[in-house]
Amino acid sequence: MTFTEDLVREKLFAALEALGPRKRVLALPPDATRGHSRSGLVLRLLHEYYGAALTAVMPALGTHEPMSGAEIASMYPGVPASLFRVHDWRRDLVTLGRVPATYVSELSEGKLDYDWPAEVNRLIAEGGHDLIVSIGQVVPHEVAGMANHAKNVFVGTGGAEGIHRSHFLGAVYGMERIMGRADTPVRALFDYASREFAKNLPLFYALTVVGPAEEGRGEANALRGFFAGEGRACFEEASALAFALNVNLLDKPIRRALVRLDPEEFKSTWLGNKAVYRTRMAMADGGELIIIAPGVKRFGEDATIDKLIRRHGYRGTGATLAAVKKDEELAANLSAAAHLIHGSSEGRFSITYCAPGLGREAVESVGFRYAELAEVETIWKPGNLVPGFNRGGGEELFWVPNPALGLWATKERFGAIG
Repeated sequence: MTFTEDLVREKLFAALEALGPRKRVLALPPDATRGHSRSGLVLRLLHEYYGAALTAVMPALGTHEPMSGAEIASMYPGVPASLFRVHDWRRDLVTLGRVPATYVSELSEGKLDYDWPAEVNRLIAEGGHDLIVSIGQVVPHEVAGMANHAKNVFVGTGGAEGIHRSHFLGAVYGMERIMGRADTPVRALFDYASREFAKNLPLFYALTVVGPAEEGRGEANALRGFFAGEGRACFEEASALAFALNVNLLDKPIRRALVRLDPEEFKSTWLGNKAVYRTRMAMADGGELIIIAPGVKRFGEDATIDKLIRRHGYRGTGATLAAVKKDEELAANLSAAAHLIHGSSEGRFSITYCAPGLGREAVESVGFRYAELAEVETIWKPGNLVPGFNRGGGEELFWVPNPALGLWATKERFGAIG
């Protein structure tokens, strides 16, 4: 089914009514990188329900840049701009507890021996709120398996150490073993922290699932599910639906893929490499991935991360793990190392970026190929393509208009890894 605004209002208000009256509410919605999440609707309805009792809104930035006033107005119309607060992932933090190294070692199959801090923004831990509503979309994710729920709290409003170490856990465990799955080592980490350290926080989750509209309807990406609750059950239900709608299992591998990055959504390879890791399990050995990236102008969202990406490039797991041992700055920023692993083809296929904002020299310096955007668009004419396999001139091309909305894998590879 497709959820209308009235249906979301009905389900959300019923769930909030069951909680009882609240006087001081904090909302944690996603940032501008989750523009398709329909979180704007959910936050507006939350404000409609609580009015002045909604005292603050803190977008779950993680390591991303703060939202601009224009982005807030576009994504969250009807919600007063004065309510919005900025999460500082390097400084404004409280550590609720630390997951023991023995458990992290178990989750990583012995590859890691560090503990993990459950960090949250100070406003969450010490803001005196009697309800904290975490809002967001459940969709396949390269670190957690399925995005959102407690990840929105411990990463979206978490700290540098926690973000670095959780991302690295996912990378060394293996991205292909994680994506599209609700139960993963990183998710187990968040569940442990929720159970042991956050049980006194009044957390409530409002989760969306976005996918292709029902047959016969024109909308390409509709709100297909809304799940709300205090525990993990709402996440499990949302994950099951997201798997059905967002995981695309193919009968054969892709020889050549063309992926477009919306310039309003993707301004860095840190975000834009969704084009790589959301298609990596579908790409054929020796294949070609071409990324149309008119808005990409930098590598990292953060100056330190950007510098590390430029220094080491996307060279694959082996080269990255070796670099971690040699470069103390990279070892202190393990989410950057994880990103370098995620953004590599591991030598299986070529990756070509059409990113005039970066230019040929910068793109090729990190291990990618470069092509001129205008030439690629002239050859392939994206406006004439349909999602999935296209044939023309005796060649076959797989078109992905937005990699943030799904995961693509061959049935053979996904099953073998799973």
